[in-house]
Amino acid sequence: MSVERPLLEARGVTRILPAIVPVTLVHDIDLVVEKGEFVSVTGPSGSGKSSLLYLLGLLDVPTSGEIFIDGIATSGLGADALAAIRLAKIGFVFQFHFLLPEFTVIENVMLPMRRLGALTMDDIRTRAGALLKDLDMSDQAEKRPDQLSGGQRQRVAIARALANDPVLILADEPTGNLDSRNSKIVQEIFAQLAREQGRTVIAVTHEESFARSTQRNVYLVDGHIARDERR
Repeated sequence: MSVERPLLEARGVTRILPAIVPVTLVHDIDLVVEKGEFVSVTGPSGSGKSSLLYLLGLLDVPTSGEIFIDGIATSGLGADALAAIRLAKIGFVFQFHFLLPEFTVIENVMLPMRRLGALTMDDIRTRAGALLKDLDMSDQAEKRPDQLSGGQRQRVAIARALANDPVLILADEPTGNLDSRNSKIVQEIFAQLAREQGRTVIAVTHEESFARSTQRNVYLVDGHIARDERR
Protein backbone atom coordinates (compact mmCIF):
# COMPACT_ATOMS: atom_id res chain seq x y z
CA MET A 1 0.00 0.00 0.00
CA SER A 2 1.44 3.37 -1.01
CA VAL A 3 1.85 6.08 1.61
CA GLU A 4 0.82 9.57 0.59
CA ARG A 5 3.68 12.02 0.86
CA PRO A 6 3.38 15.46 2.42
CA LEU A 7 2.73 18.27 -0.02
CA LEU A 8 5.80 20.12 1.25
CA GLU A 9 8.72 19.03 3.41
CA ALA A 10 11.88 20.81 4.53
CA ARG A 11 14.63 18.72 6.12
CA GLY A 12 17.46 20.46 7.92
CA VAL A 13 17.21 23.55 5.72
CA THR A 14 19.80 26.24 6.39
CA ARG A 15 20.52 29.38 4.39
CA ILE A 16 23.73 31.31 5.02
CA LEU A 17 24.67 34.45 3.12
CA PRO A 18 28.41 34.39 2.43
CA ALA A 19 30.22 37.51 3.61
CA ILE A 20 33.24 38.53 5.68
CA VAL A 21 30.92 37.78 8.59
CA PRO A 22 28.42 35.19 7.22
CA VAL A 23 24.74 35.84 7.94
CA THR A 24 22.47 32.93 8.77
CA LEU A 25 18.94 33.61 7.52
CA VAL A 26 17.36 30.32 8.61
CA HIS A 27 18.99 27.44 10.46
CA ASP A 28 18.22 23.71 10.49
CA ILE A 29 14.52 24.05 9.63
CA ASP A 30 12.42 20.87 9.70
CA LEU A 31 8.89 21.44 8.49
CA VAL A 32 6.16 19.18 7.09
CA VAL A 33 3.00 20.68 5.59
CA GLU A 34 0.17 18.49 4.36
CA LYS A 35 -2.19 19.00 1.46
CA GLY A 36 -4.99 21.41 2.31
CA GLU A 37 -3.31 23.05 5.31
CA PHE A 38 -3.59 26.81 5.84
CA VAL A 39 -0.44 27.88 7.68
CA SER A 40 0.72 31.27 8.90
CA VAL A 41 4.39 32.09 9.50
CA THR A 42 4.98 34.77 12.11
CA GLY A 43 7.81 36.13 14.23
CA PRO A 44 9.77 39.30 14.97
CA SER A 45 11.23 41.44 12.23
CA GLY A 46 14.39 39.80 10.92
CA SER A 47 13.45 36.35 12.20
CA GLY A 48 13.71 34.74 8.75
CA LYS A 49 10.04 34.57 7.76
CA SER A 50 10.39 35.79 4.17
CA SER A 51 13.72 33.98 3.78
CA LEU A 52 12.01 30.71 4.68
CA LEU A 53 9.12 31.39 2.30
CA TYR A 54 11.50 32.08 -0.60
CA LEU A 55 13.33 28.82 0.12
CA LEU A 56 10.08 26.85 0.24
CA GLY A 57 9.02 28.49 -3.02
CA LEU A 58 12.34 27.64 -4.72
CA LEU A 59 13.08 31.32 -5.27
CA ASP A 60 16.26 30.81 -3.24
CA VAL A 61 18.44 27.75 -2.73
CA PRO A 62 19.41 26.42 0.70
CA THR A 63 23.05 26.26 1.74
CA SER A 64 22.29 22.83 3.16
CA GLY A 65 19.26 20.63 3.63
CA GLU A 66 16.54 19.39 1.30
CA ILE A 67 13.14 20.67 0.18
CA PHE A 68 10.51 18.36 -1.29
CA ILE A 69 7.59 19.79 -3.27
CA ASP A 70 4.78 17.33 -4.01
CA GLY A 71 7.27 14.48 -3.53
CA ILE A 72 9.97 16.01 -5.75
CA ALA A 73 13.44 16.43 -4.20
CA THR A 74 14.72 19.80 -5.35
CA SER A 75 18.33 19.92 -4.19
CA GLY A 76 20.79 19.80 -7.05
CA LEU A 77 18.23 20.83 -9.65
CA GLY A 78 19.27 23.50 -12.12
CA ALA A 79 17.62 26.88 -12.54
CA ASP A 80 15.42 25.72 -15.44
CA ALA A 81 14.12 22.70 -13.54
CA LEU A 82 13.35 24.81 -10.46
CA ALA A 83 11.56 27.38 -12.62
CA ALA A 84 9.45 24.62 -14.18
CA ILE A 85 8.38 23.36 -10.74
CA ARG A 86 7.51 26.88 -9.62
CA LEU A 87 5.47 27.53 -12.74
CA ALA A 88 3.48 24.29 -12.57
CA LYS A 89 3.08 23.72 -8.84
CA ILE A 90 3.42 27.00 -6.90
CA GLY A 91 1.43 30.22 -6.95
CA PHE A 92 2.89 33.36 -5.34
CA VAL A 93 1.11 36.34 -3.80
CA PHE A 94 3.20 39.23 -2.49
CA GLN A 95 2.53 42.37 -0.45
CA PHE A 96 3.01 44.39 -3.63
CA HIS A 97 0.89 42.75 -6.29
CA PHE A 98 3.44 43.11 -9.13
CA LEU A 99 0.75 43.26 -11.80
CA LEU A 100 2.14 44.42 -15.12
CA PRO A 101 0.73 47.90 -15.79
CA GLU A 102 0.79 47.58 -19.59
CA PHE A 103 -1.60 44.60 -19.53
CA THR A 104 -5.27 44.43 -18.64
CA VAL A 105 -6.52 42.50 -15.61
CA ILE A 106 -7.42 39.43 -17.64
CA GLU A 107 -4.14 39.56 -19.56
CA ASN A 108 -2.22 39.60 -16.26
CA VAL A 109 -4.07 36.47 -15.14
CA MET A 110 -3.37 34.79 -18.48
CA LEU A 111 0.41 35.31 -18.30
CA PRO A 112 1.38 32.22 -16.23
CA MET A 113 -0.76 29.99 -18.44
CA ARG A 114 0.87 31.40 -21.56
CA ARG A 115 4.29 30.68 -20.07
CA LEU A 116 3.33 27.11 -19.19
CA GLY A 117 1.96 26.51 -22.67
CA ALA A 118 -0.39 23.67 -21.76
CA LEU A 119 -3.62 25.27 -23.04
CA THR A 120 -4.83 26.93 -26.21
CA MET A 121 -5.27 30.69 -26.14
CA ASP A 122 -9.05 30.30 -26.12
CA ASP A 123 -8.86 27.97 -23.12
CA ILE A 124 -6.41 30.30 -21.38
CA ARG A 125 -8.78 33.25 -21.72
CA THR A 126 -11.73 31.12 -20.60
CA ARG A 127 -9.90 29.94 -17.48
CA ALA A 128 -8.70 33.45 -16.67
CA GLY A 129 -12.26 34.71 -16.94
CA ALA A 130 -13.51 31.94 -14.67
CA LEU A 131 -10.89 32.75 -12.02
CA LEU A 132 -11.83 36.42 -12.08
CA LYS A 133 -15.50 35.47 -11.74
CA ASP A 134 -14.71 33.28 -8.71
CA LEU A 135 -13.05 36.30 -7.09
CA ASP A 136 -15.85 38.69 -8.04
CA MET A 137 -13.65 40.58 -10.50
CA SER A 138 -15.32 39.80 -13.84
CA ASP A 139 -16.46 43.38 -14.31
CA GLN A 140 -12.86 44.61 -14.01
CA ALA A 141 -11.36 42.22 -16.57
CA GLU A 142 -10.55 44.81 -19.26
CA LYS A 143 -9.26 47.50 -16.92
CA ARG A 144 -5.60 48.27 -16.25
CA PRO A 145 -4.18 47.63 -12.77
CA ASP A 146 -3.90 51.36 -12.04
CA GLN A 147 -7.68 51.65 -12.40
CA LEU A 148 -8.27 49.25 -9.48
CA SER A 149 -8.29 49.67 -5.72
CA GLY A 150 -5.64 47.98 -3.59
CA GLY A 151 -8.01 45.21 -2.57
CA GLN A 152 -9.03 44.60 -6.17
CA ARG A 153 -5.41 44.43 -7.31
CA GLN A 154 -4.67 41.84 -4.65
CA ARG A 155 -7.62 39.71 -5.77
CA VAL A 156 -6.26 39.84 -9.32
CA ALA A 157 -2.87 38.77 -7.97
CA ILE A 158 -4.55 35.80 -6.29
CA ALA A 159 -6.31 34.89 -9.54
CA ARG A 160 -2.95 35.04 -11.32
CA ALA A 161 -1.40 32.82 -8.62
CA LEU A 162 -4.15 30.24 -9.29
CA ALA A 163 -3.77 30.36 -13.06
CA ASN A 164 -1.83 27.09 -13.48
CA ASP A 165 -3.88 25.25 -10.83
CA PRO A 166 -0.98 25.06 -8.32
CA VAL A 167 -0.94 22.65 -5.39
CA LEU A 168 0.82 25.24 -3.20
CA ILE A 169 0.11 28.94 -2.62
CA LEU A 170 2.83 31.01 -0.91
CA ALA A 171 2.00 34.52 0.25
CA ASP A 172 4.37 37.12 1.70
CA GLU A 173 2.50 39.77 3.74
CA PRO A 174 -0.48 39.59 1.33
CA THR A 175 -2.58 41.98 3.43
CA GLY A 176 0.23 44.36 4.40
CA ASN A 177 -1.06 47.21 2.23
CA LEU A 178 -4.78 46.64 2.73
CA ASP A 179 -7.36 48.16 5.05
CA SER A 180 -9.11 45.90 7.56
CA ARG A 181 -12.09 45.18 5.30
CA ASN A 182 -10.00 44.08 2.32
CA SER A 183 -7.59 42.24 4.61
CA LYS A 184 -10.49 40.14 5.90
CA ILE A 185 -11.64 39.42 2.33
CA VAL A 186 -8.17 38.17 1.37
CA GLN A 187 -7.95 36.05 4.54
CA GLU A 188 -11.25 34.38 3.70
CA ILE A 189 -10.18 33.73 0.10
CA PHE A 190 -7.08 31.88 1.33
CA ALA A 191 -9.13 29.93 3.88
CA GLN A 192 -11.56 28.86 1.15
CA LEU A 193 -8.70 27.76 -1.12
CA ALA A 194 -7.49 25.40 1.61
CA ARG A 195 -10.89 24.34 2.95
CA GLU A 196 -12.85 23.93 -0.29
CA GLN A 197 -10.19 23.27 -2.94
CA GLY A 198 -7.64 21.36 -0.89
CA ARG A 199 -4.80 23.72 -1.75
CA THR A 200 -1.93 24.19 0.67
CA VAL A 201 -1.54 27.84 1.67
CA ILE A 202 1.45 29.22 3.59
CA ALA A 203 1.37 32.93 4.40
CA VAL A 204 3.93 35.14 6.12
CA THR A 205 2.08 37.79 8.10
CA HIS A 206 2.59 40.31 10.88
CA GLU A 207 -1.17 40.64 11.45
CA GLU A 208 -2.44 38.76 14.49
CA SER A 209 -5.98 38.53 13.07
CA PHE A 210 -4.64 36.86 9.94
CA ALA A 211 -2.56 34.40 11.95
CA ARG A 212 -5.59 33.53 14.09
CA SER A 213 -7.61 32.74 10.95
CA THR A 214 -5.19 29.96 9.94
CA GLN A 215 -5.23 26.32 10.99
CA ARG A 216 -1.61 26.34 12.08
CA ASN A 217 1.02 28.88 13.09
CA VAL A 218 4.77 28.51 12.69
CA TYR A 219 6.60 31.08 14.83
CA LEU A 220 10.20 31.91 13.97
CA VAL A 221 12.87 33.47 16.17
CA ASP A 222 16.40 34.11 14.87
CA GLY A 223 15.95 31.74 11.94
CA HIS A 224 14.68 28.85 14.07
CA ILE A 225 11.18 27.46 14.53
CA ALA A 226 10.38 28.41 18.13
CA ARG A 227 6.77 27.17 18.05
CA ASP A 228 4.63 25.14 15.66
CA GLU A 229 1.02 25.16 16.84
CA ARG A 230 -2.06 23.61 15.25
CA ARG A 231 -5.47 24.96 16.12
